Amino acid sequence: MPPNQRFDTSVPTVLVRLDRNPFHHGTLGAARSLGRAGIPVHAVIESSTSPVAHSRYLCSVRVRPGTDSGTALSALLTRIADEITDDPSHPVLAVPLDDVSALALARHRPGLVPRLLLPEQTEEQLLKVADKAELAETCAELGLPHPRTEIPEGADEAAAMAWSLGLPVVAKWSRPWLLPAGGGLRSTSIVRSLAEVRELYARTPEAGSRLLLQELLPAGRDLDWFFHGYVDAAGRCPTGSTGRKERSWPDGAGLTASGRWTVNPSVERTARDLLDALGYRGVCDLDFRLNRATGAYHLLDFNPRPGAQFRLFTDPDGLDVVRALHLDLTGRPVPPHSPAYGRRFLVENYAALSLLASPRRRYAPEPGAARGRTECAWFAADDPAPALAMGAAWLAHLLRKALAALRRVLASRRRDPAVTAAPPAARTAGDQLAPR
Repeated sequence: MPPNQRFDTSVPTVLVRLDRNPFHHGTLGAARSLGRAGIPVHAVIESSTSPVAHSRYLCSVRVRPGTDSGTALSALLTRIADEITDDPSHPVLAVPLDDVSALALARHRPGLVPRLLLPEQTEEQLLKVADKAELAETCAELGLPHPRTEIPEGADEAAAMAWSLGLPVVAKWSRPWLLPAGGGLRSTSIVRSLAEVRELYARTPEAGSRLLLQELLPAGRDLDWFFHGYVDAAGRCPTGSTGRKERSWPDGAGLTASGRWTVNPSVERTARDLLDALGYRGVCDLDFRLNRATGAYHLLDFNPRPGAQFRLFTDPDGLDVVRALHLDLTGRPVPPHSPAYGRRFLVENYAALSLLASPRRRYAPEPGAARGRTECAWFAADDPAPALAMGAAWLAHLLRKALAALRRVLASRRRDPAVTAAPPAARTAGDQLAPR
């Protein structure tokens, strides 16, 4: 262990994720990061059979509460803390890995500390950035570049706003963690017609939060960037770093499938100024897109917890934002990052889909930049089991999607025998399988 990273390995960690995504590679990254430092790691996730649960660095896996109630989560975490420590006064670090977990822990923080170690956050502070509508208002108040955003109060107004913004537009649900499972609603989608806008607005009661319509900034090479950092109790952010999104899934709009650690002073300055203005504490993950028309980087998203690709920003001494969190909350100094520009992070399953969608797109480091090493999200030589489990689960996932698509085609043909299969040339990107 580097001399500047002396962890208190007597303080175990519980990773907390309440969403239902079995392919959340950020959870695995956190388990490996802390586990390799000798810290006992436990997890609360969607299933004990999740690919993440196969990691050698997890001491135990508990299934998340059947309800998203913060009270149920608090009771579960307190019980886990009692089980994994001999001394009831000994602290345990809790690390939320999705928005709903971060909000629940912030809401119940007064009753959880000092038994659980948590950054100084309140639910109200986190909602200012996690809620998409409040984030738009926050950016407007601070004069921070943000895509033009409208919040309709009716279907007719939604159509008028979409027309004013210019189709196609981005549609977002203000609080995506409230979306019902299996309802077919996405947290973010691109709508291309007024009819689609009206249909989506009609599902507002089902979604559980407000619908936002947002100007669609053109995607393209070198336009999508992100910033990850950890802000300690004194407001310092020694680990803040910027990266460039090389590939994403869905292509051009979704999560990072491939990213590279690349210096971007404009994005870093904007992110740090925002964190200072908010008085933010804890781990954060911010997404930006360059508006070529204005030359400004627009803030698209602010996640008040580790981003799934946080392992990209692992310096030569192994320091990342999750390790910084453990060091700081256990009273250890957090050393400054040693940048490893050119380092790359690859999410195998999503990168493969992105490559199929746009095989000709290629990205390379800037001239003079070191290529660095590539870290895979799932495969690791010292922990191969999660990658094997993910591969099997991913194949089953794609087969279910293919069978569902086949059933829809057969049902359509039974309703209309005249329907024939479209020739391959007529198929579009919409026909491709996409994870939900």
